[in-house]
Amino acid sequence: MIIPAIDLIDGKVVRLFQGDYAQQTDYAFDPVDVVNDYADQGAQWLHIVDLTGAKDTSKRQLQLIKKMVDTQRMQFQAGGGIRSEDDVKQLLDIGVKRVVIGSLAVKQPELIKQWLRTYGGEQIVLALDVNIDEDGNKLIATHGWQENSGVALDSLLADLLDAGAKHVLCTDISRDGTLQGANHQLYQEMAERFPQVAWQASGGIGSLQDIKVLKPTGVSGVILGRALLEGKFNVQEAIACWQDA
Repeated sequence: MIIPAIDLIDGKVVRLFQGDYAQQTDYAFDPVDVVNDYADQGAQWLHIVDLTGAKDTSKRQLQLIKKMVDTQRMQFQAGGGIRSEDDVKQLLDIGVKRVVIGSLAVKQPELIKQWLRTYGGEQIVLALDVNIDEDGNKLIATHGWQENSGVALDSLLADLLDAGAKHVLCTDISRDGTLQGANHQLYQEMAERFPQVAWQASGGIGSLQDIKVLKPTGVSGVILGRALLEGKFNVQEAIACWQDA
């Protein structure tokens, strides 16, 4: 499935290069217009990152996200600085279908296991972003990619699967925002090792060919951000490419 992504800062559609707030690109799109446009083209899900809320949870853009959800044009997964059960509840209460949880899964895995048991694996997406070292170790980065946790993707995931984890959005940080292609080898390996996981591939997709290459890997979703915003191709073309691959 093709999942367009939208990053929000102070009500604006933006992109950060490799998670760096100092490398921010603003786009002159209204977020609700983007929802309608992507829905018109056939998108069934939208991935929302609340970058303002990630920096300061008291400034979470709930009103804007609710406005987007209230269009009822598609289903939504949203995250950005989820640090408490209240944060999870707030998003679910406004109609978000899946809450995306990142750094907290590394820092407080026991808490995440509790949430997985409470809300179920269908309502939580684990955003596990990795730096791959020269030995091939997949180490999860935290705090908006500014810190390396030293925790391996495989070991954390094995632990959380027992509690019912199902959806994992995995980004190879070195590819994010580069439009140089996704790390399809990473997803192939992970999908083979953890076939019970619905993998979402993210980072680096800049062409329809990059989408085609991901189809045989076994991923269930492809997150598209910068390529759509910059008109490399549109949602309709991406969906057609995925279906034909």
